[in-house]
Amino acid sequence: MILKERIELFFTQDIDKIDRQSAIQTFNELKFFLNVGDVRAAAPSSAEGNHGGWIVNDWVKKGILLGFRLGELTDVSIDEHFKYFDKNTYPLKKITLENQIRIVPGGSSIRDGSYIASGVMVMPPAYINVGAYVGSGTMVDSHALVGSCAQVGERVHLSAAAQIGGVLDPIGAMPVIIEDDVFVGGNCGIFEGTIVKQRAVIAAGVIMTGSTPVYDLVNAKIYRKTKETPLIIPEGAVVVPGTRAVTTPFAQEHRVSLYAPIIIKYRDSNTDAATVLEESLR
Repeated sequence: MILKERIELFFTQDIDKIDRQSAIQTFNELKFFLNVGDVRAAAPSSAEGNHGGWIVNDWVKKGILLGFRLGELTDVSIDEHFKYFDKNTYPLKKITLENQIRIVPGGSSIRDGSYIASGVMVMPPAYINVGAYVGSGTMVDSHALVGSCAQVGERVHLSAAAQIGGVLDPIGAMPVIIEDDVFVGGNCGIFEGTIVKQRAVIAAGVIMTGSTPVYDLVNAKIYRKTKETPLIIPEGAVVVPGTRAVTTPFAQEHRVSLYAPIIIKYRDSNTDAATVLEESLR
């Protein structure tokens, strides 16, 4: 029976009646493939039903959840002053010098079952959760989060305190996708399955969720998440924090407005992210 079929089978079973040894062996096999990047919670796809060129592998998320169900709480403390307790199925990822990942000292954690490509730089303190995928040449800056199952491409810059949201449940939900060469500014929050297409620039302080409409001033469009599709930020879009007016009489009387991310321009092939942001925010 192939790995996917075994995970689907064990996921439906009562944890108290499950063949524990076989289930743990299956889970560890999944974790191996997650660690080397051969299996992903979401992957680029042109298959029917894809969203923005991506498709969810819900069986992978089932396998990750299975690992939590199989795990037993254990003491993983460093010493008597730094006490930690977690499921024994999810230790820290084993990384050696051969992996060629730069992890600067200072309290970062990378959980087992995540893929971190060679050439990635992790500044302290940062956290990368299970199921995450981080492509080569990407910078994960201080206080940044790459949540469970989030997919981050190559040469991405996640600035300080950027929060890339994770998702395990519901099973079929799209995780956050950050494609290649995207710049994510400091204190950004990208959540609820948002897909940011390649070369986009997200300015500092932008928050995008499933309930956040994004206003494209260049193309006179509004991008939203629907029941069928995630919020998708177009390729090369430059997104900055903005506001939109509230038109009720009370709101007008008190000059109330709501936060709104705004696409104010698109990157051209000759401008890097820092340059385009500096020009746009002057």
